[in-house]
Amino acid sequence: MRKITIIGGGFAGLTAAVTAAEAGARVTLFEAHHTLGGRARTAEGPYLTNEGPHALYRGGPHWTWLRRRGLLGELAPLPPRAAATLRFHHHGALRRVPPLDMLRQALRSAERAPVDVDFRTWATRLAGPAAARAAASYSGVALYHHDPGSLSARFVQERLHRAAALPPEARFVKGGWGRLIERMAAHARELGVAIETSARVDALPVGEGPVVVATSLPAAARLLGDPSLTWESGRTVLLDLALESRRGDPFAISDLDAPGWVERFTTQDPGLAPAGRELIQAQLPIAPDEAKADGLAHAERLLDLGFAGWRGRTVWRRAAVSQGRTGAVDRPGTTWRDRPAVDRGDGVYLAGDQVAAPGVLAEVSFTSALEAVSLAMRAEHLRPRPLDLKSA
Repeated sequence: MRKITIIGGGFAGLTAAVTAAEAGARVTLFEAHHTLGGRARTAEGPYLTNEGPHALYRGGPHWTWLRRRGLLGELAPLPPRAAATLRFHHHGALRRVPPLDMLRQALRSAERAPVDVDFRTWATRLAGPAAARAAASYSGVALYHHDPGSLSARFVQERLHRAAALPPEARFVKGGWGRLIERMAAHARELGVAIETSARVDALPVGEGPVVVATSLPAAARLLGDPSLTWESGRTVLLDLALESRRGDPFAISDLDAPGWVERFTTQDPGLAPAGRELIQAQLPIAPDEAKADGLAHAERLLDLGFAGWRGRTVWRRAAVSQGRTGAVDRPGTTWRDRPAVDRGDGVYLAGDQVAAPGVLAEVSFTSALEAVSLAMRAEHLRPRPLDLKSA
């Protein structure tokens, strides 16, 4: 097997590197940043934040793959009372339970939802406009989109069903996603993968075997000189807060009036912040015509309702806008198959969360990475060996 080059050292790139090395390829991975991880980086202390909420969905394809290789590591346990302190913002007030009609909608199988109808229209026919709105807003925890109701019913229902599953599918890596990246990188090096950081690639290597481009889609479009590599994603305000601890703070607030999620991550993993501090991470989707300030105002309204005296308790704060970095969203009439193809021809393959691969959130990066390596290996094995004229 010839060499395989991986461009990008995030979750997709490391998955591709490990998979290719296990299959016997000589692998070199290039990462432009000085550290690995991409969007899965965890900030250095004292507050171990991710770039927005990061979760592994239990039972997904990457779950088994990571577990079999001993890469899952320790997961943050969900405290018994966490569910009891989950709050729902509905009709302007915090409530302990969501609307019953919304729960019924969340339990529906995604396979029966139509692809070519928007979620709002489909859910309204089944459960009424109020339940449709609440269900669409709740799905925002796995969508990062300001208007989930406008997206394909099949796409939204799959994420709603899994986000509302009991017991919860979402699990969190103890110490932040950076710990998972560290384990994956160490495993890749043990398999012989050459990892080069602070190594920006401005042109595809020529004559060195297949190349897997595991970057963001806009970065891949620039590298490949292909402006057709586009797909819609969300636009979200990310807010990180460190608060002085106080009894009575909720585990999380889900906004059912408009997509938004605020979570106290130290409920599950106290080590994410120093003793006596709570780490809050929130994501508030905003429309194309909205500003960062609009998302922050939304967050502050939720904090005012659920976290008493939070302004005076704040000891650290950071906010940013994440655009095109929250995975693909599918409009009515489209599915994951309509996104940019993994195989770009001429031995070039894409991996990432906005390409043609199934799954929810990080699962798309994972499945596209496996597909990219599988196609590359298959092409290499099927390619005829060059004729040796000397021996002939």
